[in-house]
Amino acid sequence: MTCTHGFHLVDSSPWPIFTACAAWIFTSGFVSYLHSYKYSNMFVLFGLIAIIFCITCWWRDVIRESTFEGQHTQIVQTGLSFGMALFILSEVLFFFAFFWAFFHGSFAPIIELGTKWPPLGIFSLSAKYVPALNTGILLLSGCSVTWCHHTILKRFREEAIISLLLTVILAFIFTTLQIFEYWNADFDISDSIYGSTFYLATGFHGFHAQILIGSIFLGICLIRLIKHHFTDNHHFAFEAAAWYWRANISLHLNI
Repeated sequence: MTCTHGFHLVDSSPWPIFTACAAWIFTSGFVSYLHSYKYSNMFVLFGLIAIIFCITCWWRDVIRESTFEGQHTQIVQTGLSFGMALFILSEVLFFFAFFWAFFHGSFAPIIELGTKWPPLGIFSLSAKYVPALNTGILLLSGCSVTWCHHTILKRFREEAIISLLLTVILAFIFTTLQIFEYWNADFDISDSIYGSTFYLATGFHGFHAQILIGSIFLGICLIRLIKHHFTDNHHFAFEAAAWYWRANISLHLNI
């Protein structure tokens, strides 16, 4: 049957429900692990492996539909752009809750905190060393991902690969320094509202955004770029990754 419209009628897929079940197993196992339940670590491991497997298969199908079947027309890409924009907005609101908690505690520290911020007994990390270096690395990665975008539009493929590879390397360096910063911190997540908000905000930013989504997203785009999946007028996957990466840079500057 000849298609007379530009929309993509998605085929039935098992991956949404499978991914949801895997996420439920992982989160349930993680909560059980925090309460020291027996065999909970096995559920965490199984859930994590299942999530990785489901996401890999799901992304494989989407890449096939976009690159080899030509299902992602201009209308479809416009819809995907709105979806990605709403996803980034949800991330901003997610982190806004952590900022609210931090400012609420810092503007009027209660007597249990010694009426001081940071609370008595907590020595905050100096912003002049690792945080400043990490900020510079992220800003540099923002420049390199923008460089990659322009080279894709100009059809300079070799420069695009080099610039995107540089971005992935900078993301790895950022993650390594973030782990080093945690390792040398004098407080932990249980040290009052200061420790809780610090580790929740920076932890979600570093682990959830940079490692799981940002770095993996850019890494997959690098592989697809090497395999000639992107053209100057059909590279929305990279644009989405670049949008998300820049949004995370903005969040890091606020944190």
